[in-house]
Amino acid sequence: MAPKNKLKLILELRASGLSRNAIAKTRHISKLSVSDVMHRADELAVTHEDVKNKSDDEIYRLLYPEKSAIASIYKNPDYAYIHSELKKVGVTLKLLWQEYVAECKRERELPMGYTKYCDGYAKHTLSNSLTNHLRHKPGISVEVDWSGPTMEIVNPTTGETAKVFLFVATLPFSQYSYVEPCLDMKEETWLRCHVRMFTFFGGSTVRIVCDNLKTGVIRHPKDGDIVLNDRYEALGSHYVAAVMPTDVRKPKQKASVEGTVGKVATAIIAKLRNVRFFSLNDLESAVSKALGEFNGAPFQKRQGSRLEVFSSEEKPCLRVLPPTPYEIAEWHYGRAVALDCHVVHAKNRYSCPYQYVGKKADVKVSGNMLEIYCGGERIATHRKLPSYVSGGWSTHEEDMPDRFQRPEWDDGRIKRWAHSIGPCTGETIERIFAGVKIREQGYNSSLSVLRLSKTYSETRLEAACEFALTKIKSPRYNHLKSILAPEQDKVFAQREEAREDRADEYAPGYVRGAAYYGGSGDDE
Repeated sequence: MAPKNKLKLILELRASGLSRNAIAKTRHISKLSVSDVMHRADELAVTHEDVKNKSDDEIYRLLYPEKSAIASIYKNPDYAYIHSELKKVGVTLKLLWQEYVAECKRERELPMGYTKYCDGYAKHTLSNSLTNHLRHKPGISVEVDWSGPTMEIVNPTTGETAKVFLFVATLPFSQYSYVEPCLDMKEETWLRCHVRMFTFFGGSTVRIVCDNLKTGVIRHPKDGDIVLNDRYEALGSHYVAAVMPTDVRKPKQKASVEGTVGKVATAIIAKLRNVRFFSLNDLESAVSKALGEFNGAPFQKRQGSRLEVFSSEEKPCLRVLPPTPYEIAEWHYGRAVALDCHVVHAKNRYSCPYQYVGKKADVKVSGNMLEIYCGGERIATHRKLPSYVSGGWSTHEEDMPDRFQRPEWDDGRIKRWAHSIGPCTGETIERIFAGVKIREQGYNSSLSVLRLSKTYSETRLEAACEFALTKIKSPRYNHLKSILAPEQDKVFAQREEAREDRADEYAPGYVRGAAYYGGSGDDE
């Protein structure tokens, strides 16, 4: 049978004098279908004049009354309701059809089959230009990418230009987009753009669809699990969003943002092509204004604008943002908790509870904070010391053990070991402990000094300490190591021995008194 929307055309062309073969050839309709329509028209005495003012459905019922009667016995689904329900998370056509069948049984009406049900919805969406709603649901995913075309800013002093990259994010349902100019495409910039993107949208999505860029994806094998960058995965966890990279060389899997990149090139880059920008702030302001106009412009094939569809339909479906934005952090794994109850990071020491001495800890470093984790549990939090500080200490007194819970090594035992080596070694260790606020802060420094005796012998360490004390107020491991390694302690010991020998050589002998020689009144 010919398509329903071709019935009037066939009768019109026949009335114009075209043959069956000519109609089939010129209108790409099978000869059997054209013949069937002509035979039905002849049997029912229906001409083009009879149908020229009728709709396709009316012509169909006129030529095929028996088929239209069968179609009319089914309960007609409410496709507008179906379309609105499909926007909701987890709702599918199969589920809605099952609900439709159950409703028909309750009302004792005949339900149509699943295939006919889907065909009816497909025709409804096509006639109302709603196919985009069928593919995408509001609040489910956001597609992110870097724009291929770039912009630039000019250094007002030198006249040199710097390339500016554009981060682009699009919500597929509403096509509402976010664009941010950046000076580089590094990992931290990529993550920071995501944070500001969710702030711009006022909510987060279930999925983040990205490319297989190196700043986000470590490995994407054909078989097996996708391996994401730790910090990118942490960002997804913070916003409870699944990061879902597309397959390799499959840009159609994020067609919305790919299309937006092209539109951004026209709406923003091309629009601002004749404007010279001398700072990133000026460029950001111009891009933000152009983006607002882009989102507010009416659709060409759809009612409303990106902003209107986003505000009315998609924004209410976004997830609520966490109380605090994601803070970009760097992880360092397997750091030892030393005897002084501290973990070292960037040449500074941060305390954690004494119960974790000797264990391995992971350190999370963000902009202003440093957190220590052991076994996946956070055990300490510190404000990060400034980058210019080296050898600093951040100690919580409650992390230190009291006198009933001292570790195997304590200050008394360390001092006894030092004095057993020699008085100068003992004095060196005493000065180390005198220079710290909490005794535990001196453990590692003192033990590192005393362990030099195992490498270079106790005699040499004592000599090195004696030499160092003449030059430095409080010698440490590095000072003594720089003396022992080039054997300066031996030179110092030899020089001291030579000095003692010279003192013995020139020491005055025994001088007899005047009485021995008869002086002092003995002349009488």
